[in-house]
Amino acid sequence: MSRVDLHSTALLATAYQDHRALLELEFSSRAVYHYFDVPPQIYQALLRVKSKGEYFNHHIRNRFAYTKIHSAPSTPLHDDRKPTA
Repeated sequence: MSRVDLHSTALLATAYQDHRALLELEFSSRAVYHYFDVPPQIYQALLRVKSKGEYFNHHIRNRFAYTKIHSAPSTPLHDDRKPTA
């Protein structure tokens, strides 16, 4: 699957497998989900719309079976705090 950056506050990236009708979405939390049996028109529209999050909420969320394939990190990747003495 070829990933596409979405430049959205809600969604970071997407990918689509046409032969499996599989939509992958990476959210701003860094969690990644696979959505099943998503028609290609839904994916194409997601790429075109201005508000990716709004489109997701109205046309994808609660409409397709899904599974979480990667959880968001539970700890920051780096810690800018200074060590305590």
